[in-house]
Order: sequence, then structure tokens, then C-alpha cells
Amino acid sequence: MEVSFDALNLNTPLLNALKDLGFEQPTPIQVKAFPVIMSGRDVVGIAQTGTGKTFAYLLPILRQLTFSQQKDPRALIIVPTRELVIQLVGEIQKLTTYMTVRALGVYGGTNINTQKIEVLKGLDILVGTPGRLMDLALSRVLLLGSIRHLVIDEVDETLSLGFRPQLTTIFDLLPKRRQNLMFSATMTEEVDAMIEMFFNGPLTLEVTRAGTPLEKIDQSVYGAPNFFSKMNLLEHLLASDESMKKVLIFGATKRMADRIYERLNEKFPEQFSIIHGNKSQNFRMNAVSAFDKGLIRGLISTDLLARGLDVTDVTHVINVDTPDDAQTYIHRIGRTGRADSIGASITFVSPLEIEHLEAIEQLMRKEIPMQPIPEDVVLTDELTPEELPGEVGKNIQRFARIAPPAGAFHEKKGKNKKVNLGNKTKHLRDMKYKKPIKKAPKRK
Repeated sequence: MEVSFDALNLNTPLLNALKDLGFEQPTPIQVKAFPVIMSGRDVVGIAQTGTGKTFAYLLPILRQLTFSQQKDPRALIIVPTRELVIQLVGEIQKLTTYMTVRALGVYGGTNINTQKIEVLKGLDILVGTPGRLMDLALSRVLLLGSIRHLVIDEVDETLSLGFRPQLTTIFDLLPKRRQNLMFSATMTEEVDAMIEMFFNGPLTLEVTRAGTPLEKIDQSVYGAPNFFSKMNLLEHLLASDESMKKVLIFGATKRMADRIYERLNEKFPEQFSIIHGNKSQNFRMNAVSAFDKGLIRGLISTDLLARGLDVTDVTHVINVDTPDDAQTYIHRIGRTGRADSIGASITFVSPLEIEHLEAIEQLMRKEIPMQPIPEDVVLTDELTPEELPGEVGKNIQRFARIAPPAGAFHEKKGKNKKVNLGNKTKHLRDMKYKKPIKKAPKRK
């Protein structure tokens, strides 16, 4: 039986905003979470990426949020990345088109004094990364005594980034009487420990088994011996498959993402962009915006920044590497096949990554079909420094960084080779008299 948003007891401003956004029916996680959150109980929501878990906690919080002129925030939402902060604030603004709600996003990498000024102006909902939230709270500019709703989104990623000390500090500054909400696609032992320590008898809502991908994603695997063979295969697929109109490409590291971008930009000029931690905030935002609007064909990303992506109509997700964590694979492919659309994921597997693939298939309880390599694709023996065997591959980059630059180093001339000779006068005397000059003993 289908449920409408009217059945959720939403007020008119929220219903009008949802209508403007084109949403007609709530998702299963939204239907399950709304009455529980409205009751004031702590909630742990487990739902896949793309199932609407953001609105699952925003709608009940906004439904309970009445107009107020108080300065301190009443709802706090903690997320792991700057991209998620920006997108969450954007979602709040969309839902509060017909409401008077003050929302602010804070994150590192920008001027903290500017954010302090905005906090002092007063706000209702504060969204931020753990580090910047702690800095603002410890400066006493941000007071958390009025928080009634605490939301931790993507908590597994937040903890994996090492933010547990910051979260613990923030918990200590919050009032004891508050509602705790946690939404994530996966759960870990560390997350369970945090729930047991800080939550008060939470109700766990699980729409699908943690780690199960959406069935609307057509998954396939190609075997390739190394990175350069994978790139030859990727270029072939992009050139021959016209359905790859909006492609999200994953690289395990920033170095790998850069290599992918360099190859694709040479083969397909100005059709791809890249985001990772070494790119500026403006560059990343512009790249995501261009990808979302369809101005470019594809976006290359690392796993961390992909958590903050909220783009629509992604036709393909391509994993140039096979993730060593099965749940990371679930997060990646969850960027396609959203809502009512059909998506596809393609994963390249080298012999060293077979174990990772087996772990992914075990988690999903299904086998991913292996596709044959097209005849036109060249499989090369060329390896990246990281793929070289033994200590050579592990240390080659470190040695390259400390080696003297070629062509810029030359031996100094003799007159410029300075040696510390101690007392200059003493040295000259030794040269003249061929032996040290001893001072006469003082007369008694």
C-alpha cells in the first residue's frame, strides 16, 4: 500500500515545498522514521545511499521546529565532509521555502571569523563538520545548550576519518535531555560502541540489509592485469558505449584519480573533471555543479568526496580499482540507480584484487557476472610504481622525492667550500708559526 506525504501529518509549508520539488510519495525509510522521530525517541536508521534518509530526519525535525528569535541553534547535524555540509544546507533551504528557518553550514578550510559572525547572528539549524564545530564551541561563540535534536549523518565515515575525539567533546557540551538521531548506510563495531555510550534506548530502523545494493543497478566485472590495461579498457568503453552519458569514475587514491584524469583528458578533452582533497573548495564545487548539470560527461573522484555527492541521473559508476572494503563498493555503486532510474556499475579487477571481489560478492550474497575483454583492448605489461613488486613499489615514490634534482646540482668551487675552522686568529697564527703559540703563565 502506497503512502502519501499527507499521511505523515506534515504541515502546509512542508507539503507545498515537497510539491514544488516534485516529490509525491515518501520512501520506506521516511515512512518508518517520521512517527518515531516525532515521538522524541532516539533513532538509528540504516538505509542505502539514495533511499531518502536525509529527508527522513529533516522532515520531522522541521515539522517540530516553531518560529523563534533565540540566537542559539536548536538542531545540530554533524557530517564528515564539507561537500555534505553544503548540500545539506541546500536541502534544508529547499524544504523551508515557505518557512522562516535560519540554517547555517560550517566547515574547515575557510575563515572561522566569518563563521563566528554568522553564528552570532542567530540560527535554528546548524550543520557542520566535527572539527569546525568543536573549534566554534570551545571558543564560546557557539553555545550548544539549546540543542534538542542531534543528528549524526554518515557516522561510519566520520569515525573512520578519526573524528571520534571531536564527537566526544561535542557530546560533552550538549544538554543531556536531547533526541539523538543517527543515519548511515552501514554499521560498524565502533558505531555500535558510540550508540551504546551516548544513545538512550534507540530504535533501529533498517529498510534493507546493510551492504545490499539496489536491485536496479546492473553490475558487471572486467578482469585486467594492471592499471594501464584498465585505462585502455576504460577508454574503449567510453568511446564505444553511447549510453555512458553521465559517468562517475572512482580511484582509490588521489594519485590514481590524477592519473585517470590525465589519460581521459588527453583522449576526451574537456569532457571530464576531477575532485579530491588536494583540489580547492571552489574547484570541487564547480566540478560537481558542471557534472550535475550535464555540462561534462564524467567526474573522477575518490571515495571520501563521493560521500558528499548528490547528483542525479548518473548512468554509470566505474570502479577503476576494486575496493578492499566491500561496504565501500556499496557506497560507490549507490550513486547510480537512484529513485526510479536504472543504473549500471562496472568494476575492473586485477589478479591482486580477486579477494576483494570475493568479499563484495559474499556481502551481497550474489555473484557479479564477469565480462570478456573486447578484442580491441590492449593488455600491457607496464606497471605503475605502486604495482611494482616488493619494496621497490612501496618505496619508489619516497626515494624519488628525496633524490637530488637532475641538472641543477653541481660541485662547489674550492674557494666556496667553507669549513668551520674555529677561531680565525688562532688559525692564522698556526699557519705562520707552524705550531700553536702557548701563552706565558701569569705571574703570581
